[in-house]
Formats: sequence, C-alpha cells, structure tokens
Amino acid sequence: MQKEIISLAEFTQFRSAVEEFSPFEWCKYHLEHEPISYNEATNTWNVFRYEDVKRVLSDYEYFSSVRTRTTISVGADNEEGQTPERINLSSDPPDHRKSRNLLSAAFTPRSLKLWEPRIQHVVSQLIKDMGDEPVIDIVKSFSSALPTIVIADLMGVPSEDRFLFKEWVDHLFLPLPINNVEDVKELKRQAAKNYYSYLYPHVVNKRGQLADDIISDLIQAEVDGERLTDDEIVRMTMFILGAGIETTSHLLANTFYSFLYDNNEVYAEVQSNRELLPNTVEEMLRYRFHTIRMDRTVKQDNDVLGVELKKGDVVVAWISAANLDKDVFEDPFTLNIHRPNNKRHLTFGNGPHFCLGAPLARLEANIGLGLFMDHYKCIEAVPDFKLEDNLTIFAAGQSLTSLPVRVTRR
Repeated sequence: MQKEIISLAEFTQFRSAVEEFSPFEWCKYHLEHEPISYNEATNTWNVFRYEDVKRVLSDYEYFSSVRTRTTISVGADNEEGQTPERINLSSDPPDHRKSRNLLSAAFTPRSLKLWEPRIQHVVSQLIKDMGDEPVIDIVKSFSSALPTIVIADLMGVPSEDRFLFKEWVDHLFLPLPINNVEDVKELKRQAAKNYYSYLYPHVVNKRGQLADDIISDLIQAEVDGERLTDDEIVRMTMFILGAGIETTSHLLANTFYSFLYDNNEVYAEVQSNRELLPNTVEEMLRYRFHTIRMDRTVKQDNDVLGVELKKGDVVVAWISAANLDKDVFEDPFTLNIHRPNNKRHLTFGNGPHFCLGAPLARLEANIGLGLFMDHYKCIEAVPDFKLEDNLTIFAAGQSLTSLPVRVTRR
C-alpha cells in the first residue's frame, strides 16, 4: 500500500534556505510558544519538547510506526523502491523484532572492529588525493566521498561505482516538493530501478563467495529459522546504503561548517586535545543536524501529551528542536563541545527504532576528523563564501553542496 506523503512546507514556512539550514530561531519559538500544536494545513500534530518527542518515538503502545500518511519521502513508489513486506522496519514490536534482528547481523561489534582499518585506509587515500592545494572543497573531496566509498566497500561492491551510488541515493532521498511532484517521483523510480538492476547480480554471486561484508552478513543472517531472499537483501540494502551515506555525509559537512562559522576556535582546541573528539561529534549531532523529524500514527485515543489525540492522527516529532530543549541541555543554542550530557541527543532516534547505523556513523566521523586533523594543522574560512548559493534540499532539510576550506598542512 502506497503511503500519502505529507509536505511540511506549509507548516514550517521557512523564509529562506539559510533559515532552514540554521533553524535555531524557528525551534526556539516553537519550544517556547507552541511546544505541541495542531496544524490544519498539514493535518498533523507537531511536538517539540524533548520528553514529548522521546515519548512519541519510543511509546509504541500509543504511537505506531505503521502509517498510511508520513512526512518521510525516502524511497520510491515502484516495487524496487519499496521495503519488503516481510522485512518492514516500519512496524511495531513484537513484529519489529525479527526484521531488526535480521538486519542487525550486519552491524555487530565484530563488524565494527573489522571495519575500522578499512575506514582508516579510505580516509588516508582521500587526504592523499587532495594533494597540495591550498583550498579544498570539503564536501566534494571529503564529506560526500568518505561515506560513499566506505559503504560501498563494506557492502562488498566496487568502490569505483560510488558516484552511481551517490546519484541514486540523492534521488531516493529527495523530498516531494509542492510543485513538480511527478517529475521527482519519476527520478526516484528510475534510481530505484537502476540500483536494483545493478546490485541484484552482486547478491546472487556473493552467495558463492562469502566475505567480510554487509551483503555476506545479511545472506547468512537467520532468525527463528528464517533467512533473507536475494530480493529482500537488494531492497533493504538500498535503505542501508542511503542512511549510511546521507547521515555521515551531512554530519561531516556540518561539522566543518561549524568549525569555520559557529566557533572558529574549536578545531584548534580539539586538535590539541584529541580526547575531546568523541564529545565534539556528539555535540555536532545535537547542534548541527537541521530540521530532522520522525512521524508516528496515533494507535488509540489518548491524552498522554496533554492534548486530546484521536486514533489515526499523525504526530510529527521534531527531533532537532528536542535537541535544543533548555530543560535538558543548558544554554542549548550555544555550541559547547564540553557539554557533559550531549550524548542524550535524539538525532538517531529512541526506543525500538533507534538507528542501526549509528555506531558506523560515529566511527566514520571520529576516524575521519581525527586523521584529517593529523594532516592539517589549521583550517580557515574562504572569503566571499555565500551559504545561500551552496545549499540544496534533501530529506531532512538543507544540505551543503560545496564548502571551500583554506588548509595549512603540518
């Protein structure tokens, strides 16, 4: 069954791409004045405060991941672009358990340990490829390339095809606009078809040549006597690939933007004290992750959030606003890499649907930033950089398409 995609543009009403990229005033207004409200234009309830968002994300007795209306437009509306019914992560416990356990076989602690040297090799090669240029485009040369190459390598497919992967992912993660909807839908369908046609033979061949990679792990995964089919693996890896590229790419790009424009002293501080790096990554996940949200469908009439919710209502949980709630994070609108509790952010979700790829995103960010700092002792903003000319829309808001950085090598 196809889901109705809800466009939130009529609710958010950002005045510019720059405002959406840094929605701090927007979040502050809703946290202080409309922490939970109904929006008639989108027929949605919207919640912003930390505890309410956390409740909506985790309490599956009242808020269901099974929905017919959603704000998430990831994937395509053709067969190739849909999640397999048997392995549907948009389900509630206990049905959700089997699907998640089958997929979690690819994200075990053993896997992460094996992946670490592979990620280090990719980062080192990217830095080498940057050469001696005094100015580099951190988005094109680093933040987009790193997760794309890594996820292709970890899936066990040729990394030289990474540009195909990136193009497909960009299309699959496009939000549906108010205008030009059918053209965007067709881009998504074609991306799904191309991805499916490309990967299916790899999965078939991999069954006879198992290795230390995600596809091999998924082929061997078994829960309650059930295994994944080739078709299910192909369609599920489409979403693993997308999440693996998009999340880490935006985390890295936004971190460098923050180093340059939010507080230009942080880079030097972290470089001189690497023990600060993991907490810096967590603070960037809390502070610099756009207008991310998740939605749930009300399962039964209730008033657990203090308003009367009816069965079938859609509730949008604004995670990025919850990450700026002053009741949880002191001085929340200030970037603070020393914040003691910033790992409480909800960027990766909460409850049974907590992001499976969170450990990989953290690992890539820590390795990537650490090795970058080993090579570059100083970074500076480039004069005349115009943020508004270097943004594009993606599933969770605005994404950097380019970020020039002046670098000084060691």
